[in-house]
Amino acid sequence: MPKYMFQASYTAEGMQGLKKDKGSGRKAAVQAAIKALGGKLEAFYFAFEADDVVLIAELPGNVAAAAVTTTTIASGAVTIRTTPLLTVAEMDEALGMEGKYRAPGAEK
Repeated sequence: MPKYMFQASYTAEGMQGLKKDKGSGRKAAVQAAIKALGGKLEAFYFAFEADDVVLIAELPGNVAAAAVTTTTIASGAVTIRTTPLLTVAEMDEALGMEGKYRAPGAEK
């Protein structure tokens, strides 16, 4: 299953909810949301500065990852960035493919 990294920041309202639910409560809620979409939460961390939460999850694909993102944003309590993650083997496979891209201004 594909893996995704989610980096989230709480709004002021979301931070009030975190104080009420506690960290363990938020992790359980996220875990349940990902499981409901057929996925698995692999890692959940709280962080400082720009991101309040960083997590890694396995999900069936981009549609499920988009569902996590849109549902989270729609709550109004959190902003989120989603990054698809590639394994080393997937990157090696990609590097072995020939593309037909021409850089701007390069000879034709």
